[in-house]
Amino acid sequence: MSHEDATHGPAPLGSTDPEPMHRAVDALAAALHEYVQTAVGVRAEFGAAEADEDPRVLALENRVGQLNAAVFDALHDSLGMHPDLTSSVWEADEDEEPEHAHDTPEGAVPAEVFYLGFVVADPAPGAPATLDGVVELLDEAGGDVAQRLFDGGYEVAEWATSRGAAVEFGDDDLDDELTDEDGDEPGGTR
Repeated sequence: MSHEDATHGPAPLGSTDPEPMHRAVDALAAALHEYVQTAVGVRAEFGAAEADEDPRVLALENRVGQLNAAVFDALHDSLGMHPDLTSSVWEADEDEEPEHAHDTPEGAVPAEVFYLGFVVADPAPGAPATLDGVVELLDEAGGDVAQRLFDGGYEVAEWATSRGAAVEFGDDDLDDELTDEDGDEPGGTR
């Protein structure tokens, strides 16, 4: 669907038939219930790690993912919205500081860590690119994103590019290792 149509325009849509959106949600809900039943049965037979890799579980996870996309498409096609309905967000206890909170200047809002991950396969045989080049490309993109955030009024306390695992921020031992002899931090890559 083009983003040039009335669905994506600034004017209110008025009357919209919600039925296609409800059907997409109902199909997703049915698949989630089937997933729960299957996962309980598989877990009764196997350990947790084996259950995670069971073909029945993987097939249903794939189906749920496709139905999540169908819900997105139904909302997008009908309303022109870009819903973020598949993020996992855990509410912290009122007294509990967020796990990845960082010290911030007085009066500032506490900082949190955000991640953007990629699963990148080896390039085709004979291609000039290597997986090592991915880190360099992501490091350049990270610098651009950090600048855009700064330009948008955010304070970016740290940013990093890593391969294989998310970077743990605020680790003094790691910070010491990354400081060169002059006391300067290298680029954003970790």
